[in-house]
Amino acid sequence: MAHSVLFDQNQLYGNTGNQPDGLEFYQTQYTDPSSTGVAAHGSADEFYTSSYGTAMPIVERSWLAAFGTGGFPNEPPLMEELGINFMHIKSKTLAVLSPFKPIDTEIYDDSDMAGPLLFILVLGTFLLLSGKSQFGYIYGVGLMGTLGIWTILNLMSQAGIAVMRTASILGYCLLPIVFLGSIGLTVDLKSTQIGVLAAIVPIAWCTYSSATMFVTVLSMSEQRLLVAYPVCLFYTSFALLTVF
Repeated sequence: MAHSVLFDQNQLYGNTGNQPDGLEFYQTQYTDPSSTGVAAHGSADEFYTSSYGTAMPIVERSWLAAFGTGGFPNEPPLMEELGINFMHIKSKTLAVLSPFKPIDTEIYDDSDMAGPLLFILVLGTFLLLSGKSQFGYIYGVGLMGTLGIWTILNLMSQAGIAVMRTASILGYCLLPIVFLGSIGLTVDLKSTQIGVLAAIVPIAWCTYSSATMFVTVLSMSEQRLLVAYPVCLFYTSFALLTVF
């Protein structure tokens, strides 16, 4: 009676006596490379190639690799990860230096602030070298002026514009004022009449470039003068900081 309740282990697992425990383990061909005692570089390459079908990538271990794509496969450059595109900065800078050429609106679809921050830093450095510590005024005028122009543009246009995009355009068009600050390193603009006259050209240049960009991006060709007026006041403030 007791024998009918209990199962025969040999009959259940098909044990014929060769496997006393009735357990059959899975057999594999995998071997640990470290157990073979071979630590040569070629053996590691052969194991990587046999496992993944490609050669082992060469990883550069230097500080230059952080600024390129030589660190790891398919890794973007560090500047691209930080949102800094030097070709984009160059395209926008050339658009400011050539205000009479047709404007490509695609380069102003983003809110790139790398160029404006660089121009503001260079302008403040030029003023500091000429004996004028104006960093606080530059940031204050830039912030309040950008918010004011952004508000005016959104009230005047139907499409509207983002505040960072407004700051990007205003910052890139500040480049002629930076040139004026470089002139102040060799010439005292405040003590000569030429300083006032020299400030008129950068103001007109900045105003025309930025107003053209805003009008093109927002499709406000009939309101060019209304856009140029607050923009002119904005760059006049920077010119006064540079001259005086």
